[in-house]
Amino acid sequence: MASQVSHIVYAKKYFDRLDKIGSDENNIPPKKLDRDEFLLGCVFPDIRRIDSNITRKETHLKFDPVDLNFSKLSSFEAGWKFHLYCDMKREEILNAHKFYEIAGAGDFYGQAAKSLEDELVYDEYNNWEKIRHYFNNPPRIENGINVEIETFNLWYAILSKYFEKKPDEKSLRIFFTKQPHHQSNINELMESTFSLGKNKKAVEILEKVSEEIV
Repeated sequence: MASQVSHIVYAKKYFDRLDKIGSDENNIPPKKLDRDEFLLGCVFPDIRRIDSNITRKETHLKFDPVDLNFSKLSSFEAGWKFHLYCDMKREEILNAHKFYEIAGAGDFYGQAAKSLEDELVYDEYNNWEKIRHYFNNPPRIENGINVEIETFNLWYAILSKYFEKKPDEKSLRIFFTKQPHHQSNINELMESTFSLGKNKKAVEILEKVSEEIV
């Protein structure tokens, strides 16, 4: 699974693909694509990280098959499905390049690699200020899993802060403190992320994800 900066960057790559080639039999956007709502949806599934009452099944097993056919979905749902697609495709790419054979690559269920990946791709998106403003004032969108409005707004406020600058030790620590299941291992997670970042092979493979994912 990718982390939140990466999901936004990969959504931009999807938009770039649409602008270049439009739809085809393997890539069908919603009839009326609202790109802002798509971005809102593409980071929605990980809201479970701040609310233990929301299950992974609810957020990550919603669509079948998981592909780029969004023809019958709203823009928010399309972004949600795109998140799942990227999670799946990312693992395929990492496994193809034998990423998990690298020492430390799977630490903390791969979170160290996800954090490093966010740092590597951050500069591939050039309008974080617009995203931050939108996420600080998100429209209320029906999601079908009874997420409390306070939780919905909090998640996007946390992401808005996280997107403020390229992830570094300080911003990552702040981001992790907002996630209950990471609060007890932040130091170890930071050390693992830093160590992985010094591995040239690991960095090279994570950069390939951005090149190959869409």
